[in-house]
Amino acid sequence: MSYTLYIGNKNYSTWSLRAWVLLKAIGIPFREQRLALYQPDSSLRIGAVSPSRRVPCLHDGDSVVWDSLAITEYLAERHPGVWPADARTRAWARSAAAEMHSGFARLRDEMGMNVRLRRARTPSAAAAADIARVLELWSEGRARFGRGGEFLCAAFSAVDAFFCPVVFRFQTYGVVLDGTAAAYARSLLALPAMQEWAAAAACESERIPGFEAPELGVQQQ
Repeated sequence: MSYTLYIGNKNYSTWSLRAWVLLKAIGIPFREQRLALYQPDSSLRIGAVSPSRRVPCLHDGDSVVWDSLAITEYLAERHPGVWPADARTRAWARSAAAEMHSGFARLRDEMGMNVRLRRARTPSAAAAADIARVLELWSEGRARFGRGGEFLCAAFSAVDAFFCPVVFRFQTYGVVLDGTAAAYARSLLALPAMQEWAAAAACESERIPGFEAPELGVQQQ
């Protein structure tokens, strides 16, 4: 196996972060190829490697896998530790990751990921409901499956990777956390992979209109 992961801008691309941090944190070797988003030739360059013209996209020899959830399942078939080993725990982790993957539209719209930015923001009622549901999932995971470790199901797994972009969003917009949620957020932010991603994001030169203060609210890929 020789993996190449195509990703977007580290400052903005939430979906790319999921796949990248999973590979890094689990310890799966891969080659990274960054393709800047929202440039005049972005669609052409991304389309040359990704059938959906979106990132992330994983190449494994002749196999091409796109979408962060599909990449996760592809890796889980080949590497231990992507999902929890226990069947009941794994079922919960997959459900929570899938809910994050397909839901939380208002949170995404109002609090787009910008790792460099620090700007307190009051969410709408709909976004506040999304935040409350995220915190409910975090509390449930830690209470039911997280004993003996720092993550939702004790050891780091794919479900945590799916919430890594959320932690960056909460940090950017000053979402107040306490108790279990605050401790879990600290654990994610302390991951060497997350710190490496944040350092790289800080060094990027691109400033994409609609993703920087004061122009916020554009949903990201």
